[in-house]
Amino acid sequence: MSAVWRIIGLLAGVWLFAAAPATGDTPAKTETAIFAGGCFWCMEADMEKLPGVIAAESGYTGGRTANPTYELVSSGVTGHTEAVRVTYDPARLTYPQLLDYFWRHIDPTVKDRQFCDVGTQYRSGIYYGSDTERLAAEASRDAMLKSGKLARIYTEIAPASAFYVAEAYHQDYYKKNPIRYAYYRRNCGRDARVQAVWAGK
Repeated sequence: MSAVWRIIGLLAGVWLFAAAPATGDTPAKTETAIFAGGCFWCMEADMEKLPGVIAAESGYTGGRTANPTYELVSSGVTGHTEAVRVTYDPARLTYPQLLDYFWRHIDPTVKDRQFCDVGTQYRSGIYYGSDTERLAAEASRDAMLKSGKLARIYTEIAPASAFYVAEAYHQDYYKKNPIRYAYYRRNCGRDARVQAVWAGK
């Protein structure tokens, strides 16, 4: 084969590769949602177990300090709460389904804390990006209160504001440090409290 035909063949192969339809599990459309439920390591781990969720990022939101650090947020002076930004496939998972899953992985009956973590930086929250999300969040909260499943709910429902991605070492912490993560989660009493809050509901 001549050099010219070899080049033409390579170019044709590149074009065919570029023009070929994408394969795999990548959805055609994704959406995002922001939730706070105490320690973002735990929220990230819980959310990424839900079918239809593509990824969850740990970060900070709801405060007044731009580009906060973990140290600042942990001190409680920024107004931010630890949160997760969830990217999901709306063809597989609806926002109301995501809300239902979120509620059942937190303790909404306490104010400015979650499990062993205390302070406004650990408050629970749903941060909506549209009126549709706001109405869904309020409806899900009101339905639980009306049914008597929970006597009170302190989880805030507020418009989404700037979401600041947390430092790299916080991302996928449960995968990078499984032993430390499991020790923290167990000693914080998260799973035991969630089971107690939602038992029979």
